Amino acid sequence: MPPAIPLATYRLQLTADFDFDKAAAVVPYLKALGITHLYASPVMKARKGSTHGYDTVDHSQFNPELGGEAGFARLSDALKEHDLGLIIDFVPNHVGVHFADNPWWLDVLEWGQASPHAVSFDIDWDQLAYRARGGVLLPILGSPYGEALERGDIELRYDADEGSFSAWYFEHRLPIAPERYGEMLRVIVKEADAAETEAGKSLFALAARYTGLRRPNRREAPGFKAELREIAGSADIIVRGLAAYRSAKDRPAQTLALHHLLERQHYKLGHWRLASSDINYRRFFDVNGLAGLRVEDASTFAATHRLVKQLIADGKLQGIRLDHIDGLRDPAQYCQRLRRLVRDAQGNTKPFYTVIEKILCEHERLPRFAGVQGTTGYEWMNVITQVLVDAKGLEALNETWRQISNRPPRLAPYVKDAKRRVLETLLTSEFTVLTRLLARIANGHYSTRDFSADSLRQALELYVLHFPVYRTYLTHSGPTALDRKLIDDTIERARAEWFAADEGIFDFLHDALTMDLLKPGRPPHSAPRVRRFALKVQQFTGPMMAKSLEDTAFYQFHRLLALNEVGGDPASNGLTIPTFHEAMRARANEWPQGMTATATHDTKRGEDARARIAALSEIPGEWTSTVARWKVLNAPHLALDGNLRAPSATFEYMLYQTLLGAWSLGETADAGFVERIQAYALKAAREGKEETSWLNPHEAYENGVGSFIGKILDPAQSSEFLEALQTLARRVALLGALNSLSQLTLKATLPGVPDFYQGTEYWDLSLVDPDNRRPVDFAARQTALTSLEAPDWRGLIKTWPNGQLKLAWTRHLLKLRNELADVFAQGEYQPLQVQGAHADHVIAFVRRHGRTAAIVVVGRQFAPFTQEGRQWPAFEGVDATIDITGYTGPDFAGNQLPLAQAFRDIPAAVIEARAASTARPRQQRARS
Repeated sequence: MPPAIPLATYRLQLTADFDFDKAAAVVPYLKALGITHLYASPVMKARKGSTHGYDTVDHSQFNPELGGEAGFARLSDALKEHDLGLIIDFVPNHVGVHFADNPWWLDVLEWGQASPHAVSFDIDWDQLAYRARGGVLLPILGSPYGEALERGDIELRYDADEGSFSAWYFEHRLPIAPERYGEMLRVIVKEADAAETEAGKSLFALAARYTGLRRPNRREAPGFKAELREIAGSADIIVRGLAAYRSAKDRPAQTLALHHLLERQHYKLGHWRLASSDINYRRFFDVNGLAGLRVEDASTFAATHRLVKQLIADGKLQGIRLDHIDGLRDPAQYCQRLRRLVRDAQGNTKPFYTVIEKILCEHERLPRFAGVQGTTGYEWMNVITQVLVDAKGLEALNETWRQISNRPPRLAPYVKDAKRRVLETLLTSEFTVLTRLLARIANGHYSTRDFSADSLRQALELYVLHFPVYRTYLTHSGPTALDRKLIDDTIERARAEWFAADEGIFDFLHDALTMDLLKPGRPPHSAPRVRRFALKVQQFTGPMMAKSLEDTAFYQFHRLLALNEVGGDPASNGLTIPTFHEAMRARANEWPQGMTATATHDTKRGEDARARIAALSEIPGEWTSTVARWKVLNAPHLALDGNLRAPSATFEYMLYQTLLGAWSLGETADAGFVERIQAYALKAAREGKEETSWLNPHEAYENGVGSFIGKILDPAQSSEFLEALQTLARRVALLGALNSLSQLTLKATLPGVPDFYQGTEYWDLSLVDPDNRRPVDFAARQTALTSLEAPDWRGLIKTWPNGQLKLAWTRHLLKLRNELADVFAQGEYQPLQVQGAHADHVIAFVRRHGRTAAIVVVGRQFAPFTQEGRQWPAFEGVDATIDITGYTGPDFAGNQLPLAQAFRDIPAAVIEARAASTARPRQQRARS
């Protein structure tokens, strides 16, 4: 049996091209590597052709494109045979909608609020303007509604097998409400000139039997459809008669008939651009095709988790990763329900590994959730990067960025501007829902009714602009002390920027956000509305921060791209070693079983590309002068037209860092590489929302950027630049490889569960998705691993660019984790003191459980020992000694371990040791 808490996980991205069977085929390789748990992307039925699985359309069945239930069974058998556990990525927050594949959504479109599934979606039914009945906006049209209607893009069809009518917009199915079938049949029979036929009379009779409001109703509709199916000759009449609704520019009567029919549905069709201002269902961020689920509804939770429960009960699932926990209305309630489900399925004899995708901002602490072992590890990825960068170099890069951008190297102004942009464009509709709800609350009592809707909107906007993290975690019982302080502080920052008369508006907003409005003795307000507002704001601030910080500011602030990572601080000043140790000791006490990631499917760049870029902080002066030279060399390739400069100066600076991170040694920039950089640049430019964006693409700018990249990577046009790029890339690649080995060693030995993203056991020079989801050559890795049973470390160092050094080191570390499982899974974390002139280049600590221990020594900032990246480091002359008082081992003697003895071939080491006694060794005072 695999351990209940993983020792190491390996993430696989499952697709139609890499399905359950192909995953099963790599299980032996993962076992040989030292992995204990396969960690799979979502496995439930997703939209056809999905490349990620997060657009689940049916939680109750396996994805048929991955091999369905039979394919999953084969994967499960392979895992069992090799004693590996399974963790799946599960999506409780949202489902894929539109198209014709989500049965719940289609039922809601057909029946509106009468659908039993309506409660599962977060729809504000009464928000649509100028409609007598409620409905949901469907922003699926590629052109304005009128144009689509007159072009005949919206077509009414009859399904003879179901006895049902639907409008179709290309691949999107829009069920017609059965209450309209009677009037439609009368129009259809008349249009087909079939009133005197037997079939026509039967259709008339069927329609006549269901008169009155909302008939046939949900109970009657199946019988109605069945009878309609059975009328001989009805299908031919209906097909002919549907001409009455066949719209075209030269058919005004038919166009109007179709329009009137569509207006009487439980939905309203609209142009896709309407989504940002008018959409009235909660989405995943600003993705119209992903609708939020209300898993706080008990029946929705039960239905969406039925398959998960069965897998746990059958012993086929050992862990779960919960996607986008911040999207849920009440994450604490959700986690409690999930824990109960797990206990019902497997009993309470062993833990069930549960981690959450939670983005923590700098200095934010993770709340406790029932049954949750920790996060997926973004925060620890950033801690590792920040301790490896050179803080002094960051100071120099601050000035470089100031000169290039003409802005101070502070992130906060970028984020605030980005939030304003997102509020005005992407999430306007969600914000409008909140402001309307707040205005209704205010209008509910005479003491607050004079707060105008416009003033409330402005006050709430200031609150959102100053809110510093992703969300609070209020429940129906109110805020925790931590959340209350967060709301208090944010309100005060917002109040400081309010220049109109206050007159208590911020006090009212504060009390609505904390639900203090409902306290005894306060003027009565609608409790359901106040609770809904307070909890719904939490679901809004998360997407707001994500779109503003990760998907906007990260693509504008380019001081050092290694720090622009999910959950990170691009303006960070780095971490001192004592601060790093403090964070790790806290983690060992608080979250020792959460994941430690260095790459995921969502990271902005590959882990080794990031490690390379981090190395620029070690040579800031040379880097700044090199960029100045490159800008002169490449100036002829800029696209200039009036005020247009493509790329902008800041974007050009970002591109040079990207090229160094992604450059493949020993190869020229072939067409494939050029296309990858161009695709990345297009995405980065649109995400940055400065010169172009997804909503309003600037074709001339985008073409200019693409052309610039093509020219500077063309040896015929830029030979001098490419020669200089390759020269620096070789040096930065070596410094980056050394950083990567340190990063890998830390990930494998720090408190937590190391997670390995697919393929990253070789150098990972990928860029943001979809670049980081390219196929992995597992056959080559399997062959290489077999040949590395007894690694020749010096030989591997000589050929380090081919990646086999990293593969061998990965297996070596995982072998130690498996052999010293208790040490790394349950052991304490004790910093070790380092003395000597080069002490600041060494991170040293002990993991120990009882008397068994592992001494970990990791180098950093290698430029001084490599001639700035020109040669592999030699540590004989390095002045650094680790104090190992209290520990003994066969490979060392005494209380001092010289760095040269620890490192030998690779500038990182994990040394098995024994504590002199079972008592804790004295805590060494970390140097400052």
